[in-house]
Amino acid sequence: MSEAETISRLAAKGDGVTQSGRHVKGAVPGDVVSEDGTIAAGPHRIEPSCNHFGTCGGCQLQHADEETLRAFVTDRVVNAARGQGIEPDRLLDTHLSPPTSRRRATLHAARLQNRIALGFREAGSHRIVDLVQCPILAPKLAQYLSPLRDLVCTLGGKGAVDVGLSLCDQGLDLNLGHIELDGLVATEKLLDFARDTKAARVSMDQGFGPDIVWEPEPVTITLSGMPVLMPVGAFLQATRDAEKRMVADARAWLKGSSPVVDLFAGLGTFAMALREGRKVLAVEADRAAHLACKAAAARAPGQIFTLHRDLFRNPLQPSELERFAAAVLDPPRAGAKAQIAQIAASDLSRVVYVSCNPSSWSRDAATLVEAGFKLEELRPVGQFRWSTHVELVSLFTRSS
Repeated sequence: MSEAETISRLAAKGDGVTQSGRHVKGAVPGDVVSEDGTIAAGPHRIEPSCNHFGTCGGCQLQHADEETLRAFVTDRVVNAARGQGIEPDRLLDTHLSPPTSRRRATLHAARLQNRIALGFREAGSHRIVDLVQCPILAPKLAQYLSPLRDLVCTLGGKGAVDVGLSLCDQGLDLNLGHIELDGLVATEKLLDFARDTKAARVSMDQGFGPDIVWEPEPVTITLSGMPVLMPVGAFLQATRDAEKRMVADARAWLKGSSPVVDLFAGLGTFAMALREGRKVLAVEADRAAHLACKAAAARAPGQIFTLHRDLFRNPLQPSELERFAAAVLDPPRAGAKAQIAQIAASDLSRVVYVSCNPSSWSRDAATLVEAGFKLEELRPVGQFRWSTHVELVSLFTRSS
């Protein structure tokens, strides 16, 4: 490069990219990069809100303003669709979760000389950033950082401890992994922590799966007004606001459609939201999640039905799908290749597809479009604020 260049866009991993295709770590659109790599701040660069930014691997884009964040999330989703030759009939406003809205996170803790480091790992490293602040965590989670350091310090042990945090209806749900309780004293200290912090549940995985050591009352998570038992490690949308947005879209798009099948249903995030005025079949492979959803469904008789089934190995067939007016699916990051193939071969005419991976979603979207569907509505979702992790909710329709 013989002269300064201006950053025109952000790449998928958050690097700034010039018109010539040069990737510049830490640059945002509008920044000017000199020949020696010096970055001159442009109009879209802001001061990061966290002192750990640049070291902590939890965030990649705190130096980008709101306009740039929104454009990044939007472009990731739209470009994934365009990569398959697909254009949405209607691109909806991108939803961005606000700061301090994360209700679940997995941190790590380890002893460093005479102290305990607790936080996210550094980008591309096993080193742990010892958090003194975190602008993404909900305050009700962030308040436990100091007590958790004390807990890990008293428990002792070697190596890094996984610290899974979630907010349930009753408060903190804590799951410790890669740790061993050595003797009665360590167990008593763990119970003291649970009592002193009024934790809803504390569980531990010592290499044989999670064991609950404290749960004064059954832990639940309320989904669209329905309390659902929450198994240890159960999947939750990362923020309540994003869950609310995606649920509202699904309700609007499936208005008048009955019955509906909810594929990869988990605890029933969408099944619970869609239960009023229609019948919903919630299909899930994870046994604990299925049983929790089934127990909640018993309190909505005649509305929600459940099926325990692995949709990767045994997807619903066209003859089974023809019983439904519409489908909603929210698969893992790998997408739903096998199930989408059966939907494409069925007579379903309305599909709501929620995805945490634009790449696998676009692959599945291409299968639907080839089968006669059109991408009617598309909403990019950035619930992992300041992260390069992007999600979406979409509606596919075809003439019956």
